[in-house]
Amino acid sequence: SRKSHSRALKMKRGWVFQHDNDPKHTARATKEWLRKKHFKVLEWPSQSPDLNPIENLWRELKVRVAQRQPQNITALEEICMEEWAKIPATVCENLVKTYRKRLTSVIANKGYITKY
Repeated sequence: SRKSHSRALKMKRGWVFQHDNDPKHTARATKEWLRKKHFKVLEWPSQSPDLNPIENLWRELKVRVAQRQPQNITALEEICMEEWAKIPATVCENLVKTYRKRLTSVIANKGYITKY
């Protein structure tokens, strides 16, 4: 749940939810659900993967899943869930902790690609 994950990451109250501008995320139904659940959502520029720590987390998951070589959609779903559960909270903590460096790097590169 949202609360258990925020506790695991030692996050205090008042945090802000961030997602990209994928049409599913900007759909009226999604926005309404987030509003009803009292999520504070950060406005986000499109095409900005360097600023989005989740992109690194997706990469981590993709690598872990690929190593297990799922043979069908059912196995893929099961392996994704298993590997997601195995990713330590420290991975997320490090992504959050390096955010300032990511932001500084994007600014220094005038918006162009960075090492992140």
